Amino acid sequence: MKRVPAPILVLAAIASVQFGSAIARTLFDDLGAAGVTFLRLAVAALIIGAFTRPRVRDWSFAAWRAAALLGLFMAGMNLVFYLAIRTVPLGTAVTVEFVGPLLLALVQTRRLADLGWALLAGAGVALLGLHSGGAAPLGGLALALIAGLCWAGYIVFSARVGALIPGTGGLAVSLAVGALLVAPFGLSGAGAVLDHPHLLLGAAAVALLSSVISYGLELTALRRIPTRVFGILMSLEPAAAALAGLLVLGQRLGPVEVAALLLVTGASVGVTLGRRSSDRSAAQPAAAPI
Repeated sequence: MKRVPAPILVLAAIASVQFGSAIARTLFDDLGAAGVTFLRLAVAALIIGAFTRPRVRDWSFAAWRAAALLGLFMAGMNLVFYLAIRTVPLGTAVTVEFVGPLLLALVQTRRLADLGWALLAGAGVALLGLHSGGAAPLGGLALALIAGLCWAGYIVFSARVGALIPGTGGLAVSLAVGALLVAPFGLSGAGAVLDHPHLLLGAAAVALLSSVISYGLELTALRRIPTRVFGILMSLEPAAAALAGLLVLGQRLGPVEVAALLLVTGASVGVTLGRRSSDRSAAQPAAAPI
């Protein structure tokens, strides 16, 4: 993997996350959105935990608190996003969800020029909300926005866990916490794998693509490229989601949805270019969301 250019690793991580989300959508009829969320978090926690074997007995109270809060935001981010894509096309949902990390970046930079980028992103989301006859109901868009706010919380506490806990052991514990929090909503749906074991293969694929593989690729890339470059590349998430939705789910975005996607993506690129490269907290791995 050392010979693979870091930007390629980021693009591969983006594709992994979005195609994982598309596969997750195909499992909703059998497992339910909450059931898929639970299995994704639980399987990912088991896989990463088996490899990292975190030494939790050595953790401080601050480390445990950070890992638990990260797990809380992981649970909300994934569950609410999956609820959103039940009714909203994947590309549209990720476009709206991306507003969360964008708002976080805007708060952290506090540059006057960023007001223009915020208005640009707001115009994109408003375009989706006001578009009559579109394929995205307002309830689904609202859920996607809430998932985006959880994504912003995930970024903040991911940075905190990374600072307090070496390696990826903190991620394994946070995923386990997330799975426990989603369990009351998802266990009944996830129980369908007992009668249809092949569904577990699909859930495992979602966990690998959307959490394990994507996080590993992003972590490797972040060690080799500036966070500003990473942030610009991550702005391709909505476009990658639209492509995954088209190829896996047959979802086609109309001109209004494409215009909104371009507005939000443009705003994200603008904010990232204007942000100091030393600002690492606003460009942490964003994989587990979606």
